Amino acid sequence: MKSVRLDERKLYPSKIVCIGQNYVDHIKELGNEIPSQPVIFIKPNSAIATDVKSHEHDVIHHEAEISFIVMGGELIAVGFGLDLTKREVQTGLRNKGMPWERSKAFDGAAVFSDFVHIDGPMEDLRLELWTNGQLIQHGGYELMMNKPADILAEVRGFMSLEDGDVIMSGTPKGVGPIHLGDRLHGKVFTADTLLVEKHWTVV
Repeated sequence: MKSVRLDERKLYPSKIVCIGQNYVDHIKELGNEIPSQPVIFIKPNSAIATDVKSHEHDVIHHEAEISFIVMGGELIAVGFGLDLTKREVQTGLRNKGMPWERSKAFDGAAVFSDFVHIDGPMEDLRLELWTNGQLIQHGGYELMMNKPADILAEVRGFMSLEDGDVIMSGTPKGVGPIHLGDRLHGKVFTADTLLVEKHWTVV
């Protein structure tokens, strides 16, 4: 089982619950329609990785996401997550009306910073993703169509959540391809206070 870290402790998510199309500007940049209800899909535990990897054949896009750990049925910790996506594969599957797993659930498709306990209002959460020293993605609670508490309620309405499961709350605009050697720097803030950050170099 793959793990994530909370306060120097390893947790082993049974699954990662992902929210697609949760920021209007991201929906527009991909040319999609605004969904009438939350778009929910799953990444398996096997998708978790510590490294951000490019691919010899497939174009991999970064999608920076505020991510949460579930414990006792509640969101108790927050971290920075990368929902890595094989974009051309996803587009081809969507156009055929087929599921997304080949583009979203592959090994290495979920990469996280450490998680920290939530200390403060959810309303102040926001993220930044810097690539090679340039701010590429930024956004947070204010721009989410489905807020964290609403996401949790929606998911719990039809699916059991185990302690340690991760919820990824969607990505703001600015997604794009990663390349070998790119330097990524993800940050999560509450208002102007940095909660957690993580550096990666794409391998």
